[in-house]
Amino acid sequence: MIELIPAIDIIDGQCVRLTRGDYSTQKVYASDPVDMALRLQDMGFRRLHVVDLDGARSRHVVNAAVLARIVAQTTLCVDFGGGIKTDDDLRLVFDAGAAMATLGSIAVTAPDTVDTWLQQWGTERFVLGADARNGRISINGWHDDSTLELMPFIEGYMQQDLRRVLCTDINCDGTLQGPSLQLYTDIMRRHPNCHLIASGGVANIDDIRALDRAGVPAVVFGKAMYEGRIDLPALLEEFPQQ
Repeated sequence: MIELIPAIDIIDGQCVRLTRGDYSTQKVYASDPVDMALRLQDMGFRRLHVVDLDGARSRHVVNAAVLARIVAQTTLCVDFGGGIKTDDDLRLVFDAGAAMATLGSIAVTAPDTVDTWLQQWGTERFVLGADARNGRISINGWHDDSTLELMPFIEGYMQQDLRRVLCTDINCDGTLQGPSLQLYTDIMRRHPNCHLIASGGVANIDDIRALDRAGVPAVVFGKAMYEGRIDLPALLEEFPQQ
């Protein structure tokens, strides 16, 4: 059964969503991420994906204090990404209570550093952020496109036993036009042992059903939740979380 992971993206201490990673499209949905996290927990969710958009843009962790408040006031299993560039950033995130750190840009620009972290902390503490636009990995808050292609990027880290992969098709993110089902199916066909987390474009429960039927282990969703396009109690009744 598919794992349901609601997302809280943070700018200036508020819950926001962007479209295709464009900061000029920012829309605020809630003033307090902790209140939102508590509501999600009360509904029955067990996981939470927190994105430090301030950190992604400034290239260092900014919202560790918000993370610490969420962890202190809920029992949610939280993964946190955005701005993790240095040993100090990573330690800040783990000291704030994140169960996992999501590594995106750093996994592209400094793979040797990531290799050291994997050995030091264990692969179970990390999620690979594979954010792609037109088949190539994007970095620095999706502002810059790298030369790395998505599939070899994933394969390289799978060989290091990093099995949690959060894959976002940036062209779909925030559009509410449906996820890249064929892309996720291709990844699962190549890597059946990958704990793939699909992200981007989810508009309704039917999209989540389609991902579940395709064998995708987990899904992140945000805008559809905030805009009331997903009946969350009905979703949890159909896909109860353990």
